[in-house]
Amino acid sequence: DNAGWHISRAVRAWLRAHNRRVKATGVGVRLIACRLPVKRPWRNPLAPKWAHGKRRAVSLDRTLTARETAERACAALGCAYEDHLALPQQAT
Repeated sequence: DNAGWHISRAVRAWLRAHNRRVKATGVGVRLIACRLPVKRPWRNPLAPKWAHGKRRAVSLDRTLTARETAERACAALGCAYEDHLALPQQAT
């Protein structure tokens, strides 16, 4: 979504370091960041779904838990809620 924190220097530096580590060790998946069109939402097929889903999932009267937010988002987008995968070791 081209939010400032998604394309910040810190995120780009983390991506570079991550990709170098994956390439050097051969463990993991390299990531490629792709910028999306800012002024042309019709070229980003997720933009309308995100906007409508966000409106249906938020709560104005209280802060939702992570589980409630995920369940509301899934209900708004018409998909089944799936539990998060457990990591066998701490991710770094």
